[in-house]
Amino acid sequence: MIKAKKSLGQNFLIDQNILKKIVNITEIKNKNILEVGPGTGNLTSHILSKEPKKVLVIEKDEDLAIKLSNNFGDKIKVINKDILSVNEKKLDNDKFVVFGNLPYNISTEILSKWILNLDKNKFWFSCLILMFQKEVADRIISKSNSSKYGRLSILSNWRLNIKKICDIKSTSFLPKPRVNSSLIYFQPKQYFFNINNPKNLEKITRIFFNQRRKMLKKPFNQVFNGNIEIAKKLNIDLCSRPQNLDFETYYKLVNEYESLRG
Repeated sequence: MIKAKKSLGQNFLIDQNILKKIVNITEIKNKNILEVGPGTGNLTSHILSKEPKKVLVIEKDEDLAIKLSNNFGDKIKVINKDILSVNEKKLDNDKFVVFGNLPYNISTEILSKWILNLDKNKFWFSCLILMFQKEVADRIISKSNSSKYGRLSILSNWRLNIKKICDIKSTSFLPKPRVNSSLIYFQPKQYFFNINNPKNLEKITRIFFNQRRKMLKKPFNQVFNGNIEIAKKLNIDLCSRPQNLDFETYYKLVNEYESLRG
């Protein structure tokens, strides 16, 4: 019997009603599927029942990877790697529907990596259906003027439309985690702010939210060397706080930052 490894943040989803709900969120028949962190294959079985075109699973745990290969044979392709080391854009020429019960300890790192590494005019996925710790999910879906609003919500909403599907109680998992989870559905945006280097968005939000309770004046001066004309142009009150600026204002700030640097 496979035991969950705490070091890998493993909590296996066992609630059949939730598993069925997940695979019915979008049509997956004849689609390419990528499942991240399949664990013991509970969701994998439900995915296969929907007759997808191809199923790739990425599982870091070698014991689980072997178990998945033995249980499903040539119905799936098992990639025994750390998801953070995988270049998803090279997995296939067709887009994936992505499912993931992401390990709590690296979930934000995975999502940030996927967003920051997107090609300018091309997505390697058609949608993402991902499970997060509820507290992290609340940060992803938060809007400005909220205490949960910050770097993660600004980054996520740049190129993705986001919809929370449901909360999931800890009793739906084995072993039972200490916190509840949330399921989120992401779809690519057709229109989004053009940012030359996504890492500039990461940089500016990091500087601005480094002291989220402080006024904007200090981080603004740090980024723009006191150029007050940019604040006037974007109608920014430098006495307000980082959480008071909406998504669009942060994307415009990145545009101004990139313009100054040619």
